[in-house]
Amino acid sequence: MAGKLYSLPKLPYDYAALEPYISEQQLTLHHTKHHLAYVNGANALIEKYGKARKDGVDMDMKAASKELSFHVGGFNLHNKFWENMAPAGKGGGGVPKGELAKVIDAEYGSFDRFRKEFTQAASSTEGSGWAALSYCRTAERPVILQIEKHNVNVVPGWKMLLVLDVWEHAYYLDYKNDRGKFIEGFWNIVNWNVVADRLSAWLKK
Repeated sequence: MAGKLYSLPKLPYDYAALEPYISEQQLTLHHTKHHLAYVNGANALIEKYGKARKDGVDMDMKAASKELSFHVGGFNLHNKFWENMAPAGKGGGGVPKGELAKVIDAEYGSFDRFRKEFTQAASSTEGSGWAALSYCRTAERPVILQIEKHNVNVVPGWKMLLVLDVWEHAYYLDYKNDRGKFIEGFWNIVNWNVVADRLSAWLKK
């Protein structure tokens, strides 16, 4: 059965738009090289599945499934990452408002407390991974996750509202090994309107 393959999405802003917090060179490399690698990796695995079945060849399903999860996880998280950022002062930065602010205040007591906990999750991620604000509809509360790689410690069924890539490839050109400085800069380009829209759409389902 033939189907569509993954493709690299366009960014919702130009490559220089997030400066000085993410440089044009850093963002260009991240999007056109690293994100594209996950697109290509996912497509290669999907095509490999199809060819193996067509040729009647057995596959190592454990290895293939793990690799596909890694690439698709990387693809999806990067999509959300680009979308939940915006140029500082032009949609990026500030604090949450409306229903999102109420949800954060109810769970964490204040935005400052939430920011502190999210920063700690991002800072302490071992090796390569992500920090994410998710929402559990069963418990009706937001939860901060620490994701390893792109696919470890992800909770199925929890909506990802805000994600931050803390792989070194996300910041090394700009900040070298200073992940903390990169995280500090991130708060100036968070697009809270997108995060709020994700929450609103999820609550309406």
